[in-house]
Amino acid sequence: MMMDQLRKGAPSPYRTFERADWSKLRADTPLTLSEAELSKLRSLNDRLSLVDVEEIYLPMSRLLTLYVEAIQSLHDASETFLGPSDATIPFVIGIAGSVAVGKSTTARVLQTLLERWPSSPKVELITTDGFLYPNAVLEAEGLMGKKGFPESYDLPLLLQFLSDVKAGMSQVEAPVYSHLVYDIVPGKFDVIDRPDILIVEGLNVLQTSRLPKDGKAVPFVSDFFDFSIYLDANEAAISQWYIERFMDLRKTRFTDPRSYFHKYSTVGDDEALALGQGLWNDINRRNLLENILPTRPRADLIMTKGDDHLIETVALRKI
Repeated sequence: MMMDQLRKGAPSPYRTFERADWSKLRADTPLTLSEAELSKLRSLNDRLSLVDVEEIYLPMSRLLTLYVEAIQSLHDASETFLGPSDATIPFVIGIAGSVAVGKSTTARVLQTLLERWPSSPKVELITTDGFLYPNAVLEAEGLMGKKGFPESYDLPLLLQFLSDVKAGMSQVEAPVYSHLVYDIVPGKFDVIDRPDILIVEGLNVLQTSRLPKDGKAVPFVSDFFDFSIYLDANEAAISQWYIERFMDLRKTRFTDPRSYFHKYSTVGDDEALALGQGLWNDINRRNLLENILPTRPRADLIMTKGDDHLIETVALRKI
């Protein structure tokens, strides 16, 4: 993993902090989250505690405060030169990483902490799941076995969404995805209305693509990011977390007859375990190794988890 490489003494674009050293950077940032609130933000099988919030997320919140203030100073300089504008240009944060690594929990906790800054910024959160092609399209294109791979997303739609938000447009719509039915919800949208901060969470948000020959298109989703985070862990640990979650979902969400995976709730444990391992190996592991992991060096900040789901190190890109 990258942290092993960073410790070998070779020059690195990152400065790496052990957990104890990173936690000291919290300074006097107040804890504004209760245990009851955290329990509602925590994803299934994630072990994030208030201690983790204090030691990992509060220093990150302080860092982002400084970044947002710096970007705002740049905007103020532009308005001094160009003249005032009533558009709100959001600070956009991208969060990437494998399935089952804890991106959703990270995104929700970060959103809650950021919107409780003294300035009370408006913080919105979207996931790129909503920009997956509908199942009917994926089936027609033979891509259901690659759902979550870069080619399964409506990239032009996602790029247009981010372009509109970053341009300060109001009432920008993002399609809604249902994990229950495993598909886009027709005619349903989340509306993003000029937030101060937008968090974009997804598997492939740091993915690159070939440059367009005509020079007209914006090639990368990450071009719209002011700051990016990659949530990292050992492949064996992620695999274990994925299987554990799959087995637990059999007893919860999958029992709903409306669930796309309802059939998995009726099989025996051994068969379910084999099915979960197959889904990991055939789809999610391939996506991690071929598409997600190679984007890790593009992140501004890399948080690495140990086998116990706890953040062990934080690597921050040098400016």
